[in-house]
Amino acid sequence: MKKFKVAVVGATGAVGREMMRMLEVRDFPVGEIIPLASLRSEGTKVVFRGKEVAVKNLENFAAALPSGAPALALFSAGGDISKQYAPKFAAAGCFVVDNSSAFRMDARVPLVVPEVNPDDLAADKKIIANPNCSTIQMVVALNPLHLAAKIRRVIVATYQSVSGAGGRAIEELLAQTKALAEGKPVPPPSKFAYQIALNLIPQIDVFLDNGYTKEEMKMVNETKKIMRDESIELSATCVRVPVIRSHSEAVWVEFEKDISPEAARDILRKSPGVEVVDDPAAKKYPMPLDAENKQVTYVGRIRRDISSSAKKSLTFWIVSDNLLKGAALNAVEIAETLLKKKFLV
Repeated sequence: MKKFKVAVVGATGAVGREMMRMLEVRDFPVGEIIPLASLRSEGTKVVFRGKEVAVKNLENFAAALPSGAPALALFSAGGDISKQYAPKFAAAGCFVVDNSSAFRMDARVPLVVPEVNPDDLAADKKIIANPNCSTIQMVVALNPLHLAAKIRRVIVATYQSVSGAGGRAIEELLAQTKALAEGKPVPPPSKFAYQIALNLIPQIDVFLDNGYTKEEMKMVNETKKIMRDESIELSATCVRVPVIRSHSEAVWVEFEKDISPEAARDILRKSPGVEVVDDPAAKKYPMPLDAENKQVTYVGRIRRDISSSAKKSLTFWIVSDNLLKGAALNAVEIAETLLKKKFLV
């Protein structure tokens, strides 16, 4: 198999490191890995396939394009960096899979979850948006049910781990938890507006004029784009919880057709990227600790929504590793799909 030159932009960050790990774990045909980051990280060593590789300066590398252009670049360095550099990589003939929100709602840019809408990829669409972490795991579970019974309305409450806010957020949770365990004063928050240890914060990102946060509206708008159905009504409440890794979601779904919990379980068991863990009698259901470092989306607690008498509503629980399927894994799966479609040649 042909091997490719692959760049990872933001290679020293949490998601960037996971992108490199997923390229390795999934045996993507990398001939040369190019870790890129800011001037501050230039020369830092990262490990890929057992070998140390020096991080290069993104600005200098981009200035030399198209010379030495990679075939594929995975971006996870923030929206501003993506807006500045992704078009330069694309102009050099490189496929760019961008993990930021910079291009997600651009009508010209595919927003892709490979289990849901791989056909949105095209050979001439060089920039591809990786959806928001909380959106990805939800649509992986929703789409098979949508194809079976057509979804009319979704209400979701998320319980999002601190790793979704980056490495500093993890450090803050651990420092506060350690102080509480030792009976010492809790360090004041810096990453979050409030103490996160032993607490929940019902705000992720900034509030918008409609009272929803930007994170909540990402779920609304991205779901409709990925599932190609503007008629789906959706409302989200996104909450930060004192969990290091893996996001959880409680979802209520109303369908056009009757669908039983048993039928839903059967559909989901046959769906790619999904694992059903649903045996309440044995206390078996998905939890964040179970999902950590796993490459699947878990679904459980599938049951009738008793608030609806029409028998067309279900409620269930979704858990997935936000750094993997919610970010790095989905990005690499997009790259794998480009290979399968023979766009990446």
